Amino acid sequence: MFTALTTAEGWMSLVTLIVMEIILGIDNIIFISILADKLPKKQRPRARIIGLSLALIMRVILLFSISWLTKLTAPLLTVNDFALSARDLILLSGGVFLLYKTVREIHNKIEGIEVSPRISAAKQFGRVIFQIILIDMVFSVDSILTAVGLVDDMTIMVIAVVVAIVFMMLFAGWVSAFIDKNPTFKMLALSFLLMVGFLLVADGLHYHIDKKYLYFSMAFAFLVEFLNMRERRTRERRLKQQSDVPLAE
Repeated sequence: MFTALTTAEGWMSLVTLIVMEIILGIDNIIFISILADKLPKKQRPRARIIGLSLALIMRVILLFSISWLTKLTAPLLTVNDFALSARDLILLSGGVFLLYKTVREIHNKIEGIEVSPRISAAKQFGRVIFQIILIDMVFSVDSILTAVGLVDDMTIMVIAVVVAIVFMMLFAGWVSAFIDKNPTFKMLALSFLLMVGFLLVADGLHYHIDKKYLYFSMAFAFLVEFLNMRERRTRERRLKQQSDVPLAE
């Protein structure tokens, strides 16, 4: 079962796939963190754990259904010379859903609209989990198809998926807390999800755009905002120090 890990090539494939799965899971973490932010603080860790656990279950199930998964790329609907597969339809619907949720969230943030108090905590928790399940399905299909394209050993793929999800579980709380404490980073995160939605729609329409360009641009934007945040804190600290200096008589 673990014969693939007895060679240096097998270990290299495992490390490469783990890194790839973690990178592909960044958008999943951000989406789950933003959704969980709508819940009371006591429920947020549980929502994140449930969301990422569902992502793990879905990805393992898809890995053991590779023969069915590969059929998702077969043409399902053809219009003139344009063919759509089940994978394309999943990416399209997932992209549209992500665009809708992100635009609505950005609008709510700009207008200062909070969750309606008429919605019970249990109902809101159920809504959040349902939305997490929907987007997990989309990200899981994309992630596993990428894994299948990189590695052909089932053991390596399962280990990589499990390690990547566990890594995300460990850091999801930190990401959620950081985004919650820094509103400007939250808007950047929403902008990132907006672009991910566009990429999913484009990919579903056979316009493949390499995600590394998106990740690089967003990493640069986060770096610039981090420097701005440090500069603001330094300026505020200096102003506070100046205000604490007693005036000369």
